[in-house]
This record gives sequence, C-alpha cells and structure tokens, in this order.
Amino acid sequence: MKCKKCDGTIHVKAGFVNNEQRYKCKKCGCQFVPTRQPRGKPENTKILAIWLYLHGLSFRTIGKLFKVTHKTILDWVRIFARTNYIKPEPKSEAVIIELDEMWHFLDSKKTSLDMEGLLS
Repeated sequence: MKCKKCDGTIHVKAGFVNNEQRYKCKKCGCQFVPTRQPRGKPENTKILAIWLYLHGLSFRTIGKLFKVTHKTILDWVRIFARTNYIKPEPKSEAVIIELDEMWHFLDSKKTSLDMEGLLS
C-alpha cells in the first residue's frame, strides 16, 4: 500500500473513517484510506463535456446529460481554458471618446406638453 501523494510505503494506522481504516504517511503526513475510490468524474467525461460545449450545447443541457450541475460544467470549461489558452494582450492603447451629442439630443425636445392648450 502506497501513499497517494508521495508514493511512500511507510505509514501508521490513524483511526477509522466511515468504518474504514485510515493511515498516515510517515514521509509527508498525508492521511489516506486505501480502499476509497477517487472522487469526481473521469477526465474523458470532462473532455467530452467541453467538446459538446464548444459545439454549441448549453451548460444546462450538458449538465443533464452527465447528471451534474451547470455550474460544474462551467468550472470544467474555465479550468480547461486557463490551462490550454493564453489570454491575448491588447495590441494598442484604448481610446476614450466622449459623446456629448446625445445629451444635446435629449435636452432639446421638439414637442412639449402644453396644459393650457388642453383646457381651452
């Protein structure tokens, strides 16, 4: 039996969790249960979900197919994007343009409500 973090073989018993023996690695101090299955979905499932997203399916649809939440699919896509793509840097500085014509247009209303004209 090996440690899951450092592959060390020297360990001691460290109690029980859910009626399973827990061990503590003497080398790195990691506590582990050797019979416990890994958590989460397999990598090929995550890659397939990302592929479906890239081909136009929504997060919710993919989540229903794989029986996970749409937030989980979003997390998988974000992790994939961070590890595989470089964020592009802008090629030039941004130019700020002030459009004050809109204020002039809104201020000069052509028609106004004349209350005196309605009474006579």
